[in-house]
Amino acid sequence: LYAKVSNKRRSKSTSVLLESLLTKGFPAHIAQKALVATGQKTTEDAAKWLHSHCNDPSLDDPIPQEYALYLCPTGHLHNHLQEFWKESKRQCGKNRAHEIFPHITLCDFFTCEDQKVELLYDILKRVGDSFSQRFPPSISLSLHSSTSYLGFFVGDSHANILKEFAKAFSSEASALADCHVKPCLKQLHLTLAHKFYPHHQKTLEQLAKHINPGETCQWVASLYSRDMRFVHYQTLRALFQYKPQNIDELMINAGDFIYVDPTQQSDVSEGWVIGTSHRTGCRGFLPENYTERADESDTWVKHREYVFVTASRFFTQTEKEPHDNLNGEVRNPSMPRSVTNVFSLQNAALRRGVLVMRHGERVDQVFGRSWLQQCLTADGKYYRADLNFPSTLPKRKDGISYFEYDPPLSCCGIFQSRLVGEALLDQEVTVSYVYSSPALRCIQTAHHVLQGLKLDQKIKIKVEPGLFEWTKWEASSVIPNFMTVAELAEASYKVDTSYRSNFPLPSLVPSESYEEYVSRSSAVIKQIITACPSKGKGVILIVGHGSSLATFTRPLIGLPARDSSDFAQVVRKIPSLGMCFCEELKEESKWQMVNPPVKTLTHGANAAFNWRSGIMED
Repeated sequence: LYAKVSNKRRSKSTSVLLESLLTKGFPAHIAQKALVATGQKTTEDAAKWLHSHCNDPSLDDPIPQEYALYLCPTGHLHNHLQEFWKESKRQCGKNRAHEIFPHITLCDFFTCEDQKVELLYDILKRVGDSFSQRFPPSISLSLHSSTSYLGFFVGDSHANILKEFAKAFSSEASALADCHVKPCLKQLHLTLAHKFYPHHQKTLEQLAKHINPGETCQWVASLYSRDMRFVHYQTLRALFQYKPQNIDELMINAGDFIYVDPTQQSDVSEGWVIGTSHRTGCRGFLPENYTERADESDTWVKHREYVFVTASRFFTQTEKEPHDNLNGEVRNPSMPRSVTNVFSLQNAALRRGVLVMRHGERVDQVFGRSWLQQCLTADGKYYRADLNFPSTLPKRKDGISYFEYDPPLSCCGIFQSRLVGEALLDQEVTVSYVYSSPALRCIQTAHHVLQGLKLDQKIKIKVEPGLFEWTKWEASSVIPNFMTVAELAEASYKVDTSYRSNFPLPSLVPSESYEEYVSRSSAVIKQIITACPSKGKGVILIVGHGSSLATFTRPLIGLPARDSSDFAQVVRKIPSLGMCFCEELKEESKWQMVNPPVKTLTHGANAAFNWRSGIMED
């Protein structure tokens, strides 16, 4: 590819934008690269891109962008499609269609040399002009559905016109811009959902039926580009700024996009990822909990568009129209009354909620598995070796040594838990029941969350052994000796001493298989839901482990268990106090996963400090 690009004869024509950059002293090939990366809109955009990419190791590489020609709806139809995008994601989770905005593919991705991209603009205008009188005033769309696909198929007569338009663009681009462009000649379609779980088909179909494909719509042929190097990468969006602490770390600003190769993360330290910044082109490590998943098209660049109108036609490079928002979040102020009623009816029918939460920071997470040896005196008594160790340990009859495999929360973990409880109180979340794993760290988390909620004197914690994590992950290869309910009560934890567990402690199997763990989790969550009256509104709080978030919520909302091969990779990304929230749809006796009622808790590390070696020694 490098050789092919480098040996091509360079075009002698230069645009006004390029000349402006050349007068500033930028080399021609780098200036052209900056213009293409910013859609050839303004010199200021290109200069800003060049400044951001001054340390980009690939700046001199002659790698072209990939381009695609899409037919995109605007107006009322676009607004209704965006509402479907939003509501289908909320009710059924993200599927492949959410990665890209609503569109009909005319020509799939192809490469074009930077200095010839302007030819594509001319071709789009010329071909658009030649077809503008033939373009249908409205496109015939019919809904089609299968177990993995939902979308509108374009009627044959209109599809033939669109295919001719795509072939004409393809033919001219291949001849004049030396691009290998393949027009889409198969069934033209506008995808609504793709690669979703089969049991979501009915819900998606119901949502789709409220989209009127005959709504007022202006169709726009748009030329987009993407960076071909990161096609198979995941795209993350930075939530916060991160300033590097080490030379191999990546500087990110809130809103930055980062390309991450999933195949390169296995050797990265827990809680970190390695990726390449879309803004700067630099590569390095960054904290994963500073990011969230973005959509594939969020980093695409719109170059030019041809707007098909009935009375007149024009060619523009608009930037501020509603359809320019590629992330699928455009709001719809004029939604049909019928659709609004359907959505509001579903929201009104919500009753119970289930909040599954991981425990707070545990001491061995900070000080390692030998934490207990660090804070024992010569005669075996506990003392606080660091301010993040708890001030005291609760009394237990079998001796202090058993805390090694049933560690307590750190002081930061206690603070985290109480902070989350206070946040739940601020959001007026009504917690009616609390269940906890028998692990001390989970019971302490539940206790301090209830304190933050000011419910510690009103609600008692039901200790459920069936909520314990996958026993295969226990370092001791045996089930830990947990504190008894009586010992917990004596230590002033508000536990329900009358509660009879669904899954007695002796039933836990050491080193259980993944299938056994998934089966246990599914059975326990269903028993808990059954035990809590369906007439009562409010939230069932379940405090468990990192693995709990997937194994307790997925069976509740009807999803199959994750594959065991990637389960550990998913769990290791769940931070302290990470949570998932499910709410019940009363009319259908089903559950759906929605955003938790409070925001996430993010903070940095704070290493131990020795003033002698840090200050006194040279």
